[in-house]
Amino acid sequence: MNLDLLLSLDYPLTRLVIGLLCIFAFVGLNGLVLVWVERKVAGFAQLRPGPLHVGPYGLLQPIVDAVKLIGKQLVAPSGSDKILYWAAPLLAFAPVTVCFLPLPFDPDLAPIRMNLGLVLILAFSGLGVLSLCLAGWGSNNKWGLLGAARAVAQSVAYEVPLLLSVMAVAITAGSLDLYQISAQQGAWPWQWYGVKNPLAFFIFLVCAVAETNRAPFDLPEAESELTAGFHTEYSGMGFGLFFLAEYANMIVVSGVAAALFLGGWQGPFLPGIMWFLVKIYCILFFIIWLRWTYPRVRFDQLLNLSWKWLTPLALLDLALAVIVAGFGG
Repeated sequence: MNLDLLLSLDYPLTRLVIGLLCIFAFVGLNGLVLVWVERKVAGFAQLRPGPLHVGPYGLLQPIVDAVKLIGKQLVAPSGSDKILYWAAPLLAFAPVTVCFLPLPFDPDLAPIRMNLGLVLILAFSGLGVLSLCLAGWGSNNKWGLLGAARAVAQSVAYEVPLLLSVMAVAITAGSLDLYQISAQQGAWPWQWYGVKNPLAFFIFLVCAVAETNRAPFDLPEAESELTAGFHTEYSGMGFGLFFLAEYANMIVVSGVAAALFLGGWQGPFLPGIMWFLVKIYCILFFIIWLRWTYPRVRFDQLLNLSWKWLTPLALLDLALAVIVAGFGG
């Protein structure tokens, strides 16, 4: 094989490797930043300063916490299934990196450009619940098993309205390519699908919070009920991978929401990648703010919200989208 071709950015494998390296760096850096932001938002919501003493304004606190996690000994509990126990954190983090590849950060910045990019993200994001199930089952802990059972029920319930809301936008745009969907929206808010179809946007946001196991839908790891749920028996980098995967999933769902409903990279004056990142961080701030504002719901309320309200509303919205697309065509 020609070495110059292999090193060229036009070669797909080279673009894929460079894209994955950039994604790892992006996820790691954002994990540190989002930990600090979350703790500061929590402090503001609870009338306290949050991280303050390690570095200026507590900025070095996430780095110290990461070093502490890396330095901890990895110990599997007695009676646990060692293969499932150690495979679960890897399975939680690995598929998330693939979900970053089709995200349209910029019209000229695409690690992978594919017609079914949206399907790829939905397929790999669904593997996250498998890791939670393996963690709870393999750790030989009753709280972990209860958390795993909750995670499966929650994922099955909320993936249905989430997929329906995504399909409404895909039918309107006539494509499953996130780049094409973003390109069909304009730079101004009234041109975005989130303004044209606010019901789908609302359903997607609620389901995205539930799918990432964030409060008020963090039932699989409810501290007040299950200690820590599916990751009760994890410490060190086993826990760290679950923690990093949660923030990476938050970035992915925020990126998908920005591409589907907020025009992607579209925006006036600033470069496209800056607009995309601004929209992602606005949604991330909303998810973090939600955690420290509303109390955790009961599990029956969690399932009733999906099956009795969100799923019928998503079906109605999808039917309306099909009718509008049919008349429009």
